[in-house]
Amino acid sequence: MTAQSDNLRIYQIMVESFVDGDNTIGHGTGYGPSHHNGDLQGIIDSLDYIQSLGMNAIWMTPVFESAPLDNQDHWADKLDATGYFATDFFKIDPRFGTLEKAKELVEEAHKRGIYVLFDGVFGHHKKGLIKPSPTGLLPAGEHNPVSYPESEAFYKEVATYWIKELKIDGWRLDQAYQVPTQSWTNIRKAVDAASKETFYTNNKGEQVNPLGYMVAEIWNNENYITETGYGSEQNPALCSAFDFPLRFRVAETFAVNESGVGHKGGDWLNQGMQMHELYPPHAVPNLMLGNHDVVRFGDLLQRGDIANPNDKNYWTRHKAALSFQAAYTGPITLYYGDEIGDQVDGFSKKENKDTCAIKGLCDDHIARSSAKIDGLTAKLTPEQTDLKNYATTLMQLRIKHPALSKGKRVNLVANKAVYIDHKQSENDAIVYMVSTQEADQTLSLDAEQIGSKGNLIDLITGQIFTPMNGIYTIPLSNFESRFLTIEEPNSTGPIIEQKEIALYGSGFMAQCDNPTITDTNAPLQDTLYLVGDFSDSPWSHKETRAYQYKGNNIYQVVINEKRGPYKMQYATKGWSAQYTAEGLSPKLGQSNKLITSGYGQDTAIYLPEDGNYVWSLEFNSQGEPKSMMVSKCK
Repeated sequence: MTAQSDNLRIYQIMVESFVDGDNTIGHGTGYGPSHHNGDLQGIIDSLDYIQSLGMNAIWMTPVFESAPLDNQDHWADKLDATGYFATDFFKIDPRFGTLEKAKELVEEAHKRGIYVLFDGVFGHHKKGLIKPSPTGLLPAGEHNPVSYPESEAFYKEVATYWIKELKIDGWRLDQAYQVPTQSWTNIRKAVDAASKETFYTNNKGEQVNPLGYMVAEIWNNENYITETGYGSEQNPALCSAFDFPLRFRVAETFAVNESGVGHKGGDWLNQGMQMHELYPPHAVPNLMLGNHDVVRFGDLLQRGDIANPNDKNYWTRHKAALSFQAAYTGPITLYYGDEIGDQVDGFSKKENKDTCAIKGLCDDHIARSSAKIDGLTAKLTPEQTDLKNYATTLMQLRIKHPALSKGKRVNLVANKAVYIDHKQSENDAIVYMVSTQEADQTLSLDAEQIGSKGNLIDLITGQIFTPMNGIYTIPLSNFESRFLTIEEPNSTGPIIEQKEIALYGSGFMAQCDNPTITDTNAPLQDTLYLVGDFSDSPWSHKETRAYQYKGNNIYQVVINEKRGPYKMQYATKGWSAQYTAEGLSPKLGQSNKLITSGYGQDTAIYLPEDGNYVWSLEFNSQGEPKSMMVSKCK
């Protein structure tokens, strides 16, 4: 299944906000700015468009019945429209369509060579009403989350029922961390078995089994995704999860993230790609740029005051981000509308969290806008059409060149200005490059170092680059990307330069054995804590992560850490004081400026080895932030 899943090009659909294909049904309410009347017929009507993009799978948000309770309020009505708190996992929500319509959708998709993935919410359901399975099973415990392993049999029946009933090809797994990895192992094996026992006729007239693909949604760092989703190499749980850590790095490089952090470069992308080493061998990450719970890329460009749809740079940066996704080894997912640079008019700034839901303008639902399907629900602008055509070209490149979807990646160059990879699968070898700056640049690449002994041909423009004295000279404009096929790969492949990673600092702030002292003249009155996405204390204030005063206006805490990337702030228990590193990505073993911080302004650092680390903060005598350092203990 891994080889097939690498080739997945998934188109994500938020059903209630997508396309209204049947005006006699629909929820008519929901979170976000859409019409809230999307249905299964609307998806059927859009299949030709999705196929034309080069996508070969659709993932639909939940379509199971979410029946209203007596006298429920409008907030519950809105939640019902999302499908994420179902009442009957074995019935299609009548406001989306019928079982017969769902069968038609799956069959029409399969006729076009498109896999169909349902959304599996196997950790929670609607409070106050949950209906039994056909065999009489019910989930156990509370409604959110349910109890495991007691609920495992029920959700195993859900997972296999729809494969047998509709011949769906797998599941996207909502909040997968709510289910223990051993139960995921058991549910995955049940899905594998049901898929092997089920057949349908594909677009080539062949009798095939459903794919059986399962992809987890876990918003966290690589270590947490492994712990709660992938499991261990010895006891694998799930085989695929969305690459949330890299998605945020892509946004921070080509736009900004939801908190406005951006202006990163190719080195930031490369570090994110290197984090895949933390996953077990069976892991197949899936990269998306957006989904129904995050802000659209176009709105992030506007949030960062970078560009709006009237600016050329708006479209250039979209192309850069899409190109990076297209060059990714493994499955990819495109959220509807991202292929045309969609955004929500009048929205870009972060709205007040206490009032945004009333306006339909919260960050976690603003992307649920009505679908603009070319020729069906909208007439695209020239810029939207151009981006759509570019996205289609990228998907065709992934189809024709296995080096992109399943090739071995070797990074050639990664700095503030550019990111360059060598990708190879058997005889298909490609150099992918993308500018991460607005200024034009000219690159000089050594033929031997990139594993080439002939011409490089740009797969999009057709340009040919011939080496002169063993050097290729390649221009790269503002956020431009290139896919260069290596006409004659050499036998040795690219040459990898080994770079030494600094671990240890020097001086007082790098010492791990400084004694704690009591000093009434210490610059801070309140205790600071190292608060972040650590597995032992996820964004909570833990006493073992409390800073101690060491003298010289310096506070330290020494902790045994696990290898991996982390995001954190240095904050009091009530968050009345928060600090972070200037630039938000300090160098290990070096002194970095410490600044006052706020929500979303997190320090991000990669710890390349397990072991004890000392986290140091320095203030001036008035208690104003001065410097910080993270160093491995010798």
